[in-house]
Amino acid sequence: MANPMAGEVALTLDGERLVLKLTLGALAELEEALGADSLVALVERFEAGRFRAKDVLAVLLAGLHGGGHAVAASALVGGEIAGGPIEGARVAGLLLARAFALPGEDAA
Repeated sequence: MANPMAGEVALTLDGERLVLKLTLGALAELEEALGADSLVALVERFEAGRFRAKDVLAVLLAGLHGGGHAVAASALVGGEIAGGPIEGARVAGLLLARAFALPGEDAA
């Protein structure tokens, strides 16, 4: 079960429910994958609804790795997300919101 207070979000990939989390290492992986100078620009893209499919996949993959799942990028790209692309984008947005929420803030 995902614990929102710990920054966790659940995703069902290929019929398996997985818990994702953006740890510090996962955030560093995300910066590297997107070639970002800072994650603030990525968060702002999600907040404004200007994110790309590449952004969603990178956030989900980093979250999977932060959650302890050794999933390859190819498995995520070729996998079936329950709820489709909209659910993938929702989970990615929640991961970012929860990773940067201050204690006591409601990050949904």
